[in-house]
Amino acid sequence: MPTVLVVDDDRTVTHLVERALAETSISVVTTRTAEEGLSLVRSAHPDVVLLDIMLPGTSGLDVFHQIQEVDRRLPVIFITAGAGSETAIQAMQLGAYDYVAKPLDVAQLRTLVNKALETRRMMSVPVALPVSAGEESSGDLFVGRSAEMLEVFKSVGRVARQNVTVLIRGESGAGKELVARALYQHSDRREAPIMAVNCAALPDTLLESELFGHEKGSFTGADRRRIGKFEQCNGGTLFLDEVGDMSPLVQGKVLRLLQEQRFERVGGNETIQTNVRLIAATNRNLEEMVEAGSFRADLFYRLNGVTIFLPSLKDRREDVPLLLRHFLTAASRELSKPEIEGISPEALELLIAYDWPGNVRELQSIVRQSVLKATGPVIVPEFLPPEVHGVTTGREVGLAADGQPEIDLKAFVERRLGSNSTDLYAEAVEVMERFLFTRVLRETGGNQSRAAEILGITRGKVRDRIAAFNISVDTNVSIDEN
Repeated sequence: MPTVLVVDDDRTVTHLVERALAETSISVVTTRTAEEGLSLVRSAHPDVVLLDIMLPGTSGLDVFHQIQEVDRRLPVIFITAGAGSETAIQAMQLGAYDYVAKPLDVAQLRTLVNKALETRRMMSVPVALPVSAGEESSGDLFVGRSAEMLEVFKSVGRVARQNVTVLIRGESGAGKELVARALYQHSDRREAPIMAVNCAALPDTLLESELFGHEKGSFTGADRRRIGKFEQCNGGTLFLDEVGDMSPLVQGKVLRLLQEQRFERVGGNETIQTNVRLIAATNRNLEEMVEAGSFRADLFYRLNGVTIFLPSLKDRREDVPLLLRHFLTAASRELSKPEIEGISPEALELLIAYDWPGNVRELQSIVRQSVLKATGPVIVPEFLPPEVHGVTTGREVGLAADGQPEIDLKAFVERRLGSNSTDLYAEAVEVMERFLFTRVLRETGGNQSRAAEILGITRGKVRDRIAAFNISVDTNVSIDEN
């Protein structure tokens, strides 16, 4: 269970943090003094620290420097009395993760803590290159013995210590983040911070601010200066996922940074020098995007200094048993089901034959579902989800006589209740999403940009759902039941 340490002499703040995180799987440890806080950093090994900027008898900035001496990879979020705290901004420029202003916004606090925990995970979880057959380890492992994966391992070994930009290419869910983490952990920058930004998850204006920061008043809602990831990561590594989703404006600013290692915040005139190693990833065909004019050719050539191609799981089926063993061990431990002993030959045969459209991410999800559903020590075919048996879970979404998608949610819920489902919420949400995306894409004639606008989400998320739900997109949107 991840742990958050709160160092603040204001009891109302510590109580608010405890309440805000009470319904999550996060443990909260609190203290009112800097001395005890530093002692807990050494003994409790927290994953995130919430640190008051003004502590009795000392400055939070001094405490921050001492925390960095203990663990440079530990994300520190400052708690400030006001949004304009220059001390907090200074701390961020020195490597703090972020800061929040009093009175604390509960929703913002939860989001920020979860993002910090993800950053901590990326920096702390070991990546094996490769893992041995009997090795048991916590966290995500870079698992594989196929010829294709051995080439990936060799590529990581060749370029990890080189100060070059790396482009990781592969399908969604194939493990591109694991490659990025391996490059970071085997590089000369492994003691410096690493941060990740998903370019498809943020609208264009927010993505620009997230990367480069902004000055107070630079746009509506900019009530304080924000330090961007390129500034926070000075001396470290920045992982840009789904880099093909950047707008032309952001592409131009990233290109300049790669060329000159300097930039300006949004709405600012000050030129900021930085030293960041960039690792980018995409599942899109950037060459086709360059030809279509939606991606800059000069940026493509800059990102493409070294390219690592990550094979899809269906192209390295001999690695499936290794991955199953690893994720089964992790799931049985995390879900408190130590009685799970393994997978039956019949279930293993189905899992190896499955095409894994969602790659390693889907395999991990299916293992967890099977462990939750298991009523005995062995995973048998009965415990595997329908898609592994060749049954499409989206059959509840079909096409009516007029060609429009239709949904029978009541029948679906009744059927799953009769099957003693233990994951009905997620299953119902998937059915609803499949219907919604199919209906909206049919309305837009397959235009994904227009669909994203109607749905109020990014184009990247629309593409992810199309791939996940096997929706065929053309002028006649259809559902692939195969």
